[in-house]
Amino acid sequence: MAPSSSFLNWVYDVFVSFRGEDIRKNFLSHVFKEFDRKLITFKDYEVEKSHSLWPVLEKAIRSSRIAVIVFSKNYASSSWCLNELLEIMNREDKIVIPVFYGVDPSHVRNQTGDFGRIFEETCKDKTKEVKDQWKKALTDVANMVGFDFANCDKNEAKMIEEIANDVLRKLLSTSSKDFENFVGIEDHMAKMSELLQLESEEVRMVGIWGSSGIGKTTIARALFNQLPQHFQVSKFLDRSFVSKSKEIYSRANPDDYNMKLHLQEQFLCEIMGIKDIKIGHLGSMGERLQHQKVLIIIDDLDDQMVLDSLVGQTQWFGSGSRIIVVTNDKHFLRAHGIVHIYEVSLPTGERALEMLCQSAFRKNAPPEGFEKLVVLVARHVGCLPLGLKVLGSSLRGRDKKYWMDMLPRLQNGLDDKIEKVLRVSYDGLGNEEDKAIFRHIACLFNHVAVTYMELLLADSNLGVSIALQNLADKSLIHVRQGHVEMHSLLEKMGRKIVRTESINKPGKREFLVDSKDICYVLSEGTGTVSVLGISLDTSEIDELHVHESAFKGMHNLGFLEINSKKSRKEGTLHLHESFDYLPLGLKLLCWFKYPMIRMPSNFCPKNIVKLEMRESKLEKLWEGVVSLSCLKILDLRESHNLKEVPDLSKAPNLEELDFELCSSLVELPSSIRNLNKLLKLNMAYCHSLETLPTGFNLKSLDYLNFDGCGELRNFPEFSTNISVLKLYGTKIEGFPYNLGLENLIELVISKPYSSGKQWERLKPLTPFMAMLSPTLTKLELWYMPDLVEFPSSFQNLNQLKRLTIGYCRNLETLPTGINLKSLDDLHLKGCSRLRRFPEISTNISFLYLSGTGIEEVPWWIEKFSNLILLRMRGCRRLKCVFLHISKLKHLEIVDFSDCGALTRVDLSDYSRKLAMEVDKVPEKASSSLSDDYVPKATLDFMGCFKLDKDTLIQQQSMSFNYMILPGEEVPSYFTHRTTEDSLTNIPLLDVSLSQPFFRFRVCAVVNAPDGVDIDVNCQFKGKYGNSFDSIVKPSNFMITRNGSHQLLIFDCSIPLEKDNAPLPQLNYDHVDMKIQLSAGPLMFIRGWGIRLLEDCSSLLNRLGFPNTSPLHADALLLRPLTDSMFRTMSRRELVSYFTYSTTGTSLTNIPLPHTSLSQPFFRFNVLAFFDCKSPGQGSNFVVHVSCRLRGRFVNHFVSPYRPHKFYNFENGRINFDILECLFPLNEDNASLAQLNYDHVDIHFQLTNIRDSRASLRGWGISFLE
Repeated sequence: MAPSSSFLNWVYDVFVSFRGEDIRKNFLSHVFKEFDRKLITFKDYEVEKSHSLWPVLEKAIRSSRIAVIVFSKNYASSSWCLNELLEIMNREDKIVIPVFYGVDPSHVRNQTGDFGRIFEETCKDKTKEVKDQWKKALTDVANMVGFDFANCDKNEAKMIEEIANDVLRKLLSTSSKDFENFVGIEDHMAKMSELLQLESEEVRMVGIWGSSGIGKTTIARALFNQLPQHFQVSKFLDRSFVSKSKEIYSRANPDDYNMKLHLQEQFLCEIMGIKDIKIGHLGSMGERLQHQKVLIIIDDLDDQMVLDSLVGQTQWFGSGSRIIVVTNDKHFLRAHGIVHIYEVSLPTGERALEMLCQSAFRKNAPPEGFEKLVVLVARHVGCLPLGLKVLGSSLRGRDKKYWMDMLPRLQNGLDDKIEKVLRVSYDGLGNEEDKAIFRHIACLFNHVAVTYMELLLADSNLGVSIALQNLADKSLIHVRQGHVEMHSLLEKMGRKIVRTESINKPGKREFLVDSKDICYVLSEGTGTVSVLGISLDTSEIDELHVHESAFKGMHNLGFLEINSKKSRKEGTLHLHESFDYLPLGLKLLCWFKYPMIRMPSNFCPKNIVKLEMRESKLEKLWEGVVSLSCLKILDLRESHNLKEVPDLSKAPNLEELDFELCSSLVELPSSIRNLNKLLKLNMAYCHSLETLPTGFNLKSLDYLNFDGCGELRNFPEFSTNISVLKLYGTKIEGFPYNLGLENLIELVISKPYSSGKQWERLKPLTPFMAMLSPTLTKLELWYMPDLVEFPSSFQNLNQLKRLTIGYCRNLETLPTGINLKSLDDLHLKGCSRLRRFPEISTNISFLYLSGTGIEEVPWWIEKFSNLILLRMRGCRRLKCVFLHISKLKHLEIVDFSDCGALTRVDLSDYSRKLAMEVDKVPEKASSSLSDDYVPKATLDFMGCFKLDKDTLIQQQSMSFNYMILPGEEVPSYFTHRTTEDSLTNIPLLDVSLSQPFFRFRVCAVVNAPDGVDIDVNCQFKGKYGNSFDSIVKPSNFMITRNGSHQLLIFDCSIPLEKDNAPLPQLNYDHVDMKIQLSAGPLMFIRGWGIRLLEDCSSLLNRLGFPNTSPLHADALLLRPLTDSMFRTMSRRELVSYFTYSTTGTSLTNIPLPHTSLSQPFFRFNVLAFFDCKSPGQGSNFVVHVSCRLRGRFVNHFVSPYRPHKFYNFENGRINFDILECLFPLNEDNASLAQLNYDHVDIHFQLTNIRDSRASLRGWGISFLE
């Protein structure tokens, strides 16, 4: 769907196809003169057309935006003209305007009359195929909207002016770069392309649906900017068209025939570009357009009659037509039968920041110092594109202080421009019930469960279910995973609507949500019957003294929430001793930290649906038995003083009881046995709870939690219907063997930490394990010394998703030969006798093995293709790791910290050819893969002091998020190092700025007890003083080790596109880098260094093999080989990074690294490409490498390198190999380091064996240290 390059870069405005002998000296000359007058560019070919000129004409057609085809009497007599026509019609990017001068369009369409006779004469010596192609082109072009001389009263001047004006209109409306800087437009275009299916000949209607301000119109405009070249006629209609058309018939009823006729007439005038079209009946429009391939985009329409009148039936339009309707009402689209609907969603956080920065700074990233401010602003507008654009524009050119001063206003208010757009959707709601539900959600019920909201509003007569559907169709809310979600700006608008009900007297409003207004009403007692709900966030107040009669005037109060949304800040709320009234109509009472030991004396909870008093000072709710017929949820969590639960015998509908952390609660009332609808009972960490009522066998009970009830000894009686059972840290001594667990989904059990002879009835555990239901999805077993192995029946747990076996110190083995297909999360922490790596499932995503006795991470971990996290912290026996991250594409976190015995880590394994192959990934047009395909793991090796970190760094050929290693100095692998905060004058590689990304790897020596943010500022510098700044924000690094230095290594990349596009063209040859850290006061940096990287695709292009393979484009570094054996690799595998390369046999005058001759060996790696075309099974050949060291004083030293054989290279393709070359700097060569050698020449020679026909295609080297 993207425009072609010729479409965006045409040379001429118009190409004119004509028969010269008919019209050149009269009509056409006047047309050209009018084009000149209106500055329309065209090319007039004066020379006689001939075969030799056809390529020039073909190029002219290709490079002209519009083609004007003038059909005259003898047009069809010229095969040249007909070929021009065919070329024009075959180009989809061409806008075509047919002109019929002295010819009937129907004769051209059907090849009849004199035109048809002449056409037949021309076709006599042509093939049937050519004739058919010409006929189709003539038919297609004659069906287009154009100009007929007969319809212009045979007034040439008038017709010529209309032609020129039409050309100008089309030129002015053609695609431009208007939407290039619209962030994310490519994603929208791609999704719309899937729905539009432009290659299909069907007539398709497509809807664009989403909330106001989300960017629907922008997407529609961008489509209209790109699509017209695919259609004969295109038109964009907005709300103003409908408004103007309906002005005359403002009082017409929806079925008014004249109104529909008028709409169709105006519509045809717009489509045809002709004034004052009149039609006699509603079928006329279809007759006019049924042969036209049209694109019609109708924006911001919500009138069903208008839509039916304009695009009522698909058969009104020609094959391949597309009708796009833009609206915020999904039902409107469905009612018209539109099934292909694109729902426009909010941009991601990253995209939203780019949108805000584009609007505020005209680039995709904020200037230094604005990074946190743009995040806060974007958060306040909830990532809504309209809000981002409006606020960004208003903040453009403002300093940081202005931005900071604006934040409080953004938090509390709503910009007028944004409100005006959003208010249209609210005002368009069909009835008052829908508006009332909208206000309820905006003030009270945003982000709550639909079932909860329906429960609380069951008696409101507001028709909650229907209203929610209507609001969702209008994009005013979304229902996701059963919860109502309203955008923050719509929420602000809804609250503003309520506030305007009584601006100066908040006690007369429907809802109170502003903390200042609530404090005023409650402290002064000014609330009235108008108030339906109050929601107070106590974190927004300092202190509030509630009037003793604060609620007496609010008889209709149904919802009271007093909560704290910020746990670290809470205001103090005081109740007068004589406070004794809460409204009788309360359905919802949530009072966080209720300050009294009992509820008000005259409190009548008969209408209460949910009573939530978390962290209260309640010791007892009330005296005696009260009616609780409506009560569904009773939540007294963390009410530490609660000693007694009231009689609940009159709460027949109670479904949830939550007493978690009610540490003074000793027992439950016997009335709990009668709660036949109870679904959930949470008694977790009720430390004083000792016993449970007998006969506690509720058939409805589904969830039972006694975690941390350390004094509970008797096993609770419960129904076999229970699905969740949690018994972590109780004194329960065992389970009855007749325990029914048929429906169990989640089970958590453990013995207390200090328990001695517990679980005696469970020795051995096998019978208990055999009782586990195959429906189980989560199983946690903690501190079970008698758990040594699992029974064979364990393999039946095919629905198990999470398995935790914690600190079962005698567990030695896990089942093998099974593959629990659903297992996603496996925890084996503290199982110190477990030596073998678990083979229980290959579907695991999260694998926790810290503190186990595992000695090796085996190579077959590559089978764990879904693995996201591997944590093996403190595995003291672990020695070897074979972790081939190129196979683990989802891997994010790898933690081997404190594995003190770890000596070997292999992360890429070239020898087993485990690198990614191109045929396993989607094909892409680029020669490199996108970053999101690359594993971006975090690697933690802190405390692994036996690990050879230099080898590990050099062999790490895959990109990673960051790596942590012990160390106090930057390794020599990083070629540019410093102890300051800046590195200057770093020479750029030849290809640094000609790749998709400018890449480098950073190592920083840090001491950080906590997380640290690091920014790397790059300033590219050119020969002529020009410079360009760019900031890299790699990641937030979490470092958990204090008191020691760590090496923090991470990859950085700067995209060389968009804002950075001019980099390659401006001759930058150096870069300065500055590192900036943001951390706590104890954090400091001891030194840092960098190494520039090169993409594989750039390396291959530089070696002369641009099509060798589409290799991975991230940071690929040198992996030194540990022996002299050659590693033969397919051309489809990853290659390393090589600094110097050639397609010849020699590399000369290569500067030597400073340490090259001060080591036991002079070492370098060679990457060589071979073209193998042998007649046999493969190519066998020998290579010789020799070196000539050169000094400043013309001294030189020649060292040959022994030959090596290559066997069985694959024929018919380019192969490559990597070999390590070592020249011993022994006694004979001891004087080398003292002779001031500073350059080296390297010669590479290939010798074929027997009938081998291998040839060297290119090679490169990289020095090793």
